[in-house]
Amino acid sequence: MVAAASMCAALYAIGSYMTAYISSPWGSGQFRPAVVVPSLFATVFGPMPAAVGAALGTLIADSAKYGYLYPGSLLAAVPGNFLGFFMFGYILRRRFSWGRYVLASNLTLTVANALVAFLYVFLFKVMYLADLKYMKMATDVLVATSIGLTIWWFVTMLPFVLLVTPVLVRVVVWAVPSVVPEHVRTFSLKEELPKGTFSLALLVPGLIMLVVGLATTYTSLGIYTNIGAQTMFYASGAVLSVLGVLVYTRKTFLLRGPSPEKKDAAAR
Repeated sequence: MVAAASMCAALYAIGSYMTAYISSPWGSGQFRPAVVVPSLFATVFGPMPAAVGAALGTLIADSAKYGYLYPGSLLAAVPGNFLGFFMFGYILRRRFSWGRYVLASNLTLTVANALVAFLYVFLFKVMYLADLKYMKMATDVLVATSIGLTIWWFVTMLPFVLLVTPVLVRVVVWAVPSVVPEHVRTFSLKEELPKGTFSLALLVPGLIMLVVGLATTYTSLGIYTNIGAQTMFYASGAVLSVLGVLVYTRKTFLLRGPSPEKKDAAAR
């Protein structure tokens, strides 16, 4: 568990730092495809190594970016990442299935990102820093900013967690099956991904983003967003919707490999 947590933290820190300077339309919040790392460790090694690794990894990446131990990470990103990936691993613990994986992905990205966003805006920016920019905002604007950050992280992380991490899980199962729990090893190799489930997991958020974009353009909700945020809603909605359709129409969208039994037979 210690080795797994350390590896998760190191890989997550490196991956997060590589995209740390790509920010959201609100100027805060980073583009983080490295989320595939703790989601992989949560699936293979369970909740605690992934939670500890994600918390330490995000703290290292944020502190490296700013050049000192970053309090915003300590107050917001660390607790959010710890809770989120502990939840991810706990949902898959002892009862792995691709359906539960989709559930864990959506629930984790929603709850964890919302926690990070609200802690960052209210606890760090308003209470800790007393940032004048945020202090001058009305409460409803602060809430809208937090929700916007939550949506930003959710829609930019979801495709990577749903489309990249399952491939990584199977690669680990093929390469080093001894480190993978039996229920994950057996199910992940023998069971095809439910295309309908994965497709809907991408398509539904995509359609919601398009509706939100239209609402910010043609209703009073537009006062809470800028042109960058509106563009994000339309672009993310279109990308998620297209990915959802592509997943459903393809015959297969995940690597397939021999089961452990076939590998053993081939070795003999």
